[in-house]
Amino acid sequence: MESDSLRTLAESALETALGAAVVVGPDLAIVLATPRARELLNEALSVGVRAPDVLCGDGQTRRIEEALLAGQPAQGIVTRARRDGTTHQLWVRTHRLSPGSPRDGWLIVFSPAGSSSDARVGPVEFHGMWTQDARMLECFRVIERVGPEDDTVLVRGETGAGKELVARALHELSARRNGPFRAINCAAFPQSLLESELFGHVRGAFTGAHRDTPGHFLLAHRGTLFLDEVAELPLELQAKLLRVLETRTVIPIGGREPIAVDVRIVSATHRALRGEVEAGRFRADLMYRLRVIPVFIPPLRERPSDIALLVQKRIDVTNGRRRRRIDSISPAALAALERHDWPGNVRELFNCVAYAYAMGDGPELQLSDLPPEILERPSSPAVAPAAPIVTNAPPPSIAPDTSERSRLDRAVLEAGGNRSEAARRLGMSRVTLWRRLRELGTEPD
Repeated sequence: MESDSLRTLAESALETALGAAVVVGPDLAIVLATPRARELLNEALSVGVRAPDVLCGDGQTRRIEEALLAGQPAQGIVTRARRDGTTHQLWVRTHRLSPGSPRDGWLIVFSPAGSSSDARVGPVEFHGMWTQDARMLECFRVIERVGPEDDTVLVRGETGAGKELVARALHELSARRNGPFRAINCAAFPQSLLESELFGHVRGAFTGAHRDTPGHFLLAHRGTLFLDEVAELPLELQAKLLRVLETRTVIPIGGREPIAVDVRIVSATHRALRGEVEAGRFRADLMYRLRVIPVFIPPLRERPSDIALLVQKRIDVTNGRRRRRIDSISPAALAALERHDWPGNVRELFNCVAYAYAMGDGPELQLSDLPPEILERPSSPAVAPAAPIVTNAPPPSIAPDTSERSRLDRAVLEAGGNRSEAARRLGMSRVTLWRRLRELGTEPD
């Protein structure tokens, strides 16, 4: 059979199996391309043409090319022009043809962004975050699009959902990626100290100020500043933050002259800022400055298909670092993990894996290795609770409630009234827990 016929047969087989796809050699030049790939990319895709030149065009950000040259798989969004002059977006996934090295080339698969096929792509890694959930993939697409821009971003997500990972991804995708990335939790400091942490102070500004000290804004100059739990900012500091955003200058405590700063702001909160504005706890003008582009992280309880994946990825990272090695997860343990509601999200899940390493033995993660709160099954008014699977288990907790007040009350109750322990279980600081309890009018036992 002639070489052209063999090539046509190979391309037909590749399209039958994968749809839009190309095979590239170690120099990233195209070896094979399916007709569907040519249609989606609106290109001839001739053999020998470098795939990154087709995918990335003249763009300054060439993350897919950089990843392939570094021998790393990549996923991302590319924007292509249609023949009618409009544009459309494609979700790109790369797969190394040789597991050991990229010397044998890559398989690159395309699908229209937002297509139903994306829900079946399997595990996807994006800047340290893993998922196979369609909603989380959509979150990744938003980050991919917003990252290269310089707009202010507000990340909405529950405690432990990975808001700082999203902020770091936005930084790495931006033109500021070679600049500093600074992060500060606005709930972790009292007001007097938080102001100094953000804006800095000059020598002699207060007792103990023996030298000029830059704040996070100056330290993040030409980079990204991540303001976590921004809803916890006191109103006085909200006004000062607003002025920094409006003037792009900072006046340190005790200083007189403004200092120009070039910083991209990414902020995060687990509460709706609009609700905080309506309650009088947050300035509306600052909200509009911070919430230029919102990014929403779905909670872990709404993407149960990710639980087994995340546990396995955590095990892969942990094996070799601990005395115990885990090679498998028992069906009973996995079922218990999947029915838990994960109020602390991914952070709580990873803490659970750490607990299992410390408390269990053997190569299989067993049900008895899990923390007590995972083993407890809340009672239901319609169904009698199942008998405990392990002996000497603590009494079951009260039934979960969707309201924040009930969730916080339950955490304090289960911690025996110890707020520090309750805050740890919730994945938040003690100060944040105290503020929320006070705002909700809850007095713990």
